[in-house]
Amino acid sequence: MQVIEYFSCDRPEHWLCQIKKSDWVAGQYLHELLSKKILSEFVGEHPKVLLLTDGDELISFCTYTEKDDIQPTALTPWIGFVYTFPQYRGHRYIGKLFQKIEELAKAENVHDIYISTHDTGLYEKYGCEFYQMMNDVRGEASRVYRKHIQEDNK
Repeated sequence: MQVIEYFSCDRPEHWLCQIKKSDWVAGQYLHELLSKKILSEFVGEHPKVLLLTDGDELISFCTYTEKDDIQPTALTPWIGFVYTFPQYRGHRYIGKLFQKIEELAKAENVHDIYISTHDTGLYEKYGCEFYQMMNDVRGEASRVYRKHIQEDNK
Protein backbone atom coordinates (compact mmCIF):
# COMPACT_ATOMS: atom_id res chain seq x y z
CA MET A 1 0.00 0.00 0.00
CA GLN A 2 1.09 3.51 -0.68
CA VAL A 3 -0.23 7.04 -0.27
CA ILE A 4 -0.25 9.16 -3.40
CA GLU A 5 -1.43 12.70 -4.01
CA TYR A 6 -3.99 13.08 -6.79
CA PHE A 7 -2.68 16.36 -8.27
CA SER A 8 0.90 15.13 -8.52
CA CYS A 9 0.28 11.52 -9.55
CA ASP A 10 0.96 10.16 -13.01
CA ARG A 11 -2.53 8.68 -13.60
CA PRO A 12 -5.13 11.16 -12.35
CA GLU A 13 -7.85 9.92 -14.74
CA HIS A 14 -7.56 6.38 -13.35
CA TRP A 15 -7.87 7.61 -9.77
CA LEU A 16 -10.73 9.93 -10.69
CA CYS A 17 -12.63 6.89 -12.02
CA GLN A 18 -11.89 5.05 -8.77
CA ILE A 19 -13.21 7.96 -6.66
CA LYS A 20 -16.41 7.88 -8.74
CA LYS A 21 -17.00 4.30 -7.56
CA SER A 22 -17.62 5.65 -4.04
CA ASP A 23 -21.13 4.91 -2.76
CA TRP A 24 -21.15 8.13 -0.71
CA VAL A 25 -22.76 11.39 -1.83
CA ALA A 26 -19.74 13.44 -0.68
CA GLY A 27 -17.43 11.13 -2.65
CA GLN A 28 -19.53 11.82 -5.74
CA TYR A 29 -19.30 15.54 -5.00
CA LEU A 30 -15.51 15.31 -4.73
CA HIS A 31 -15.48 13.50 -8.09
CA GLU A 32 -17.54 16.31 -9.60
CA LEU A 33 -15.26 19.03 -8.21
CA LEU A 34 -12.17 17.23 -9.49
CA SER A 35 -13.74 16.51 -12.89
CA LYS A 36 -14.66 20.15 -13.36
CA LYS A 37 -11.27 21.24 -11.97
CA ILE A 38 -12.96 23.55 -9.44
CA LEU A 39 -12.01 21.96 -6.10
CA SER A 40 -9.87 24.94 -5.09
CA GLU A 41 -12.84 27.30 -5.51
CA PHE A 42 -14.48 25.54 -2.56
CA VAL A 43 -11.57 24.48 -0.35
CA GLY A 44 -8.87 27.08 -0.99
CA GLU A 45 -5.64 27.18 -2.90
CA HIS A 46 -3.31 24.17 -3.15
CA PRO A 47 -5.68 21.41 -2.02
CA LYS A 48 -4.28 17.94 -1.56
CA VAL A 49 -6.31 14.84 -2.32
CA LEU A 50 -4.61 11.90 -0.66
CA LEU A 51 -5.25 8.39 -1.95
CA LEU A 52 -4.37 5.15 -0.18
CA THR A 53 -3.78 2.66 -2.97
CA ASP A 54 -2.89 -0.98 -3.40
CA GLY A 55 -1.72 -1.42 -6.99
CA ASP A 56 -4.59 -0.12 -9.12
CA GLU A 57 -7.11 -0.33 -6.27
CA LEU A 58 -8.22 2.69 -4.28
CA ILE A 59 -8.69 1.81 -0.61
CA SER A 60 -9.31 5.20 1.05
CA PHE A 61 -9.18 8.88 0.24
CA CYS A 62 -9.40 12.25 1.95
CA THR A 63 -8.50 15.87 1.41
CA TYR A 64 -6.15 18.21 3.24
CA THR A 65 -7.26 21.76 2.53
CA GLU A 66 -7.43 25.33 3.72
CA LYS A 67 -11.26 25.24 4.05
CA ASP A 68 -14.02 22.67 4.34
CA ASP A 69 -17.78 22.79 4.89
CA ILE A 70 -17.63 24.99 8.01
CA GLN A 71 -17.68 28.52 6.62
CA PRO A 72 -16.91 31.19 7.42
CA THR A 73 -14.28 30.34 9.99
CA ALA A 74 -10.70 31.22 10.80
CA LEU A 75 -9.99 27.56 11.63
CA THR A 76 -7.56 25.99 9.18
CA PRO A 77 -6.44 23.53 7.75
CA TRP A 78 -9.08 20.82 7.37
CA ILE A 79 -9.26 17.12 6.66
CA GLY A 80 -12.32 16.41 4.54
CA PHE A 81 -14.01 13.92 2.23
CA VAL A 82 -12.79 11.03 4.43
CA TYR A 83 -13.83 7.74 2.86
CA THR A 84 -12.83 4.07 2.90
CA PHE A 85 -14.40 1.64 0.46
CA PRO A 86 -16.66 -0.87 2.27
CA GLN A 87 -14.55 -3.96 1.58
CA TYR A 88 -11.57 -2.31 3.33
CA ARG A 89 -13.32 -0.96 6.43
CA GLY A 90 -12.40 -2.12 9.91
CA HIS A 91 -8.63 -2.11 9.33
CA ARG A 92 -7.94 1.54 10.22
CA TYR A 93 -6.51 2.21 6.78
CA ILE A 94 -7.53 5.86 6.99
CA GLY A 95 -4.84 6.15 9.67
CA LYS A 96 -2.21 5.84 6.95
CA LEU A 97 -3.66 8.92 5.25
CA PHE A 98 -3.80 10.77 8.55
CA GLN A 99 -0.10 9.98 9.13
CA LYS A 100 0.70 11.57 5.78
CA ILE A 101 -1.38 14.62 6.68
CA GLU A 102 0.52 14.93 9.95
CA GLU A 103 3.79 14.92 8.00
CA LEU A 104 2.47 17.66 5.71
CA ALA A 105 1.23 19.68 8.69
CA LYS A 106 4.58 19.44 10.45
CA ALA A 107 6.36 20.60 7.29
CA GLU A 108 3.99 23.59 7.19
CA ASN A 109 4.44 24.29 10.93
CA VAL A 110 0.73 23.61 11.53
CA HIS A 111 -0.21 22.78 15.11
CA ASP A 112 -3.90 21.85 14.77
CA ILE A 113 -6.01 20.28 12.00
CA TYR A 114 -9.81 20.23 11.98
CA ILE A 115 -12.44 17.75 10.81
CA SER A 116 -16.17 18.38 10.42
CA THR A 117 -18.44 15.35 10.78
CA HIS A 118 -21.78 14.00 11.93
CA ASP A 119 -20.08 10.86 13.25
CA THR A 120 -19.17 10.14 16.84
CA GLY A 121 -16.50 7.63 17.83
CA LEU A 122 -14.65 7.47 14.52
CA TYR A 123 -12.00 10.18 14.62
CA GLU A 124 -11.22 9.73 18.32
CA LYS A 125 -9.41 6.51 17.29
CA TYR A 126 -6.90 8.68 15.43
CA GLY A 127 -6.15 11.13 18.21
CA CYS A 128 -8.82 13.71 17.39
CA GLU A 129 -10.72 15.43 20.16
CA PHE A 130 -14.15 17.02 20.03
CA TYR A 131 -13.65 20.79 19.68
CA GLN A 132 -17.14 22.27 19.36
CA MET A 133 -20.42 22.23 17.45
CA MET A 134 -20.52 24.55 14.44
CA ASN A 135 -22.90 25.06 11.55
CA ASP A 136 -21.85 23.88 8.11
CA VAL A 137 -22.51 25.72 4.84
CA ARG A 138 -26.03 24.22 4.71
CA GLY A 139 -26.79 25.55 8.19
CA GLU A 140 -26.73 22.08 9.77
CA ALA A 141 -25.03 21.42 13.10
CA SER A 142 -21.74 19.59 12.69
CA ARG A 143 -19.27 18.14 15.16
CA VAL A 144 -15.85 19.74 14.72
CA TYR A 145 -12.87 17.75 15.89
CA ARG A 146 -9.32 18.97 16.36
CA LYS A 147 -6.17 16.92 15.86
CA HIS A 148 -3.18 18.41 17.65
CA ILE A 149 0.07 17.84 15.79
CA GLN A 150 2.88 16.84 18.12
CA GLU A 151 6.21 18.47 17.49
CA ASP A 152 9.16 16.18 16.93
CA ASN A 153 11.55 16.06 19.85
CA LYS A 154 14.88 17.48 18.84
